[in-house]
Amino acid sequence: MPSLVLCRLLLVTLYGLLVSSHVSTGRDGHGLIGYGISMYNPLCAYTCRDVLSTSKLECSEETDITHMHGSMLRKRATHMAIETPPECYASDNNFLRTLAYCMFTHCQGVAVWNLEKYWTLNVAGKQPDQPVPRASYQQILARVPTTPSDTLVVGEDLNRTMLVSAEDYQASYNAQDVFERMEINHERYGIVLLVSGAIIPIAFSLLRFVPFPTVWATKFNAWLVYPPVFGSSHKAPVAGLFHLPTRGQAFIILYLVSINIILSAVGYRGIQPNSWYPSILGIDGQIIIFVANRVGVLSFANLPLLFLYAGRNNVLLWLTNWSHGTFLLLHRWVAWLATLQAVLHSAIYLRIYLHNGTHASEAQLTYWIWGIVATLCMSILLPSSILPIRKNLYEFFLAWHVLLSIFVLIGCLWHILARFTRQWGYENWIYTAIAIWGFERAMRLARLARNGIQTAQVTVIDDDYIRVNIENVNGSGHAFLYFPTLTWRVWENHPFSVASTVLPASEALSPLRYDADVENLGSSSDGSDSDSQTVQRRPPTKVGLTFLVRTKAGVTGQLRTHATLPVLVESAYGSHEDLSSYSLLICIAGGVGITACIPVLRAHPGTTRLFWGARSQKVIETMRSSLVGIEMENYVGKRMNISDVLRRELFDCSTTAAVLVSGPSEMADEVRCVVSELGRQKRVQVKLIEEAFSW
Repeated sequence: MPSLVLCRLLLVTLYGLLVSSHVSTGRDGHGLIGYGISMYNPLCAYTCRDVLSTSKLECSEETDITHMHGSMLRKRATHMAIETPPECYASDNNFLRTLAYCMFTHCQGVAVWNLEKYWTLNVAGKQPDQPVPRASYQQILARVPTTPSDTLVVGEDLNRTMLVSAEDYQASYNAQDVFERMEINHERYGIVLLVSGAIIPIAFSLLRFVPFPTVWATKFNAWLVYPPVFGSSHKAPVAGLFHLPTRGQAFIILYLVSINIILSAVGYRGIQPNSWYPSILGIDGQIIIFVANRVGVLSFANLPLLFLYAGRNNVLLWLTNWSHGTFLLLHRWVAWLATLQAVLHSAIYLRIYLHNGTHASEAQLTYWIWGIVATLCMSILLPSSILPIRKNLYEFFLAWHVLLSIFVLIGCLWHILARFTRQWGYENWIYTAIAIWGFERAMRLARLARNGIQTAQVTVIDDDYIRVNIENVNGSGHAFLYFPTLTWRVWENHPFSVASTVLPASEALSPLRYDADVENLGSSSDGSDSDSQTVQRRPPTKVGLTFLVRTKAGVTGQLRTHATLPVLVESAYGSHEDLSSYSLLICIAGGVGITACIPVLRAHPGTTRLFWGARSQKVIETMRSSLVGIEMENYVGKRMNISDVLRRELFDCSTTAAVLVSGPSEMADEVRCVVSELGRQKRVQVKLIEEAFSW
């Protein structure tokens, strides 16, 4: 069976792919096929013209086909073709009368105004600036005195008024009808893919507002949402190569993969007789072309999702409670799907043109070149975006990623514009992706412009940590900091969690003198201070952002050598989930992960407990002023037994509890597994929140 399908695929090439090859131009469409754009309306009129367009008119010319491309060309011999310009179609009496009579015969149910509209716009061709037929449809029809006696044979010269045979008409009607139906399906399924990819995260996120019993929610999350899809690693990479999704993330990934496979495989229909795909090809020959077109459209439809999921100014982040890390994970899966679809689309057409013998000439066309550019860039992006490269060569990865992504968009856009101009709306998928990416970048610039150029004050804490204070900037969650004087890569930025929105006051106390009796102010003759008192106060605090940074190689390492330096602040991102409904808040922090915990701890109205593991006592002392009044256990230079801590705190917990973890990957994974286990085994009402940056 596979060999039979392949044979039919090769046979398709023998017929030149009249509807799929070369370059097509025409008037601009608005929308998508089936959604604002109609390919063949009225179908009966398009069918009549399609049958007649294979014949030579008195004003047609024969041209060497090896030097010509385009819809005006029709094969007449192995090396010759018929070229009929628009002026010829608009003026040839035999063509116009034959076409008018065919439309009169087959378009009985179509309004005359619609036929006249078609006649004016499409008889001479599809170009925006083309001649109008020498007379209207009804005027030409009136010049056909009697029913023509001769029947046209497809491909023969049209030198008198003739009939179109029922067989030729039906074959052409079937070809155009099924092709348009398939194109509408392609666009419809692309819309389903894009809309569902945006709506499903919102719909699932809205479930948090449904008042399910807390015990039910805990059990559901412990079994189906929190744990890794298998094993015990989620944040910690498997073999250093990739991250395993959680079970909740796996459901969304499964949907995205399934819907792409299903929409690539269903909704096809072939029909015979068919003038574009003769009966020798069978139905499979038609389906192969439709599959190539379908996966091409679906690849385009995935591009807006691809850019939407990747952005940190992702509107879905504002509408859901999903993390940016989850959307980045979905971004990578959608990238694989879109790339596989693009490769399949390209491979099918490459195989066709190679066996058709037209690859050499087709590969010189602009649309072909840019299609290859887009497919190659997508294919290169995948292996160059693996975790080891992202983690160890992040700045290289980021610049390379952006550069190739630009070429993907340019390649896809010019592939369509050079192939179809703006007739069928395929370019709108690319415009949507560009708009999403442009909005995301514009929002970054707006956030930077709002904060302006500020000064960062750097305080070295110890060999591992520094504190960065930035005055006159507010925000919460996390911010991206740019240090343009540290590197020639002025676009380089790094995310840091906001530890505090109020800068610490100076430790020095300043004297303040005030008089006991304001009426006697300055009346003392001896200058004594008997009527006045002196008190001490701390200087007023300042609004600003505090960041705790663990220094490594690169920009963070260079910060240690500067006391002050210019900084651009892109803030604020993320917002801490409202946990006020939970009586107990447990925060487990590792190192600089404390910065994500402090705002949550200070805002929580109930009981709070902090368990913080750090490399040195010095960093704990530095942040102690921000943790006044919080019950805290510190683990300095030793490993925290997370399982014992959580089991002790939650074992007899009769109220609702929230567990927030912010720290190294291994710590986050251990907390995730323990919370899931407790939620499954005991009647603990617990919620897990993970604060972590994802590569």
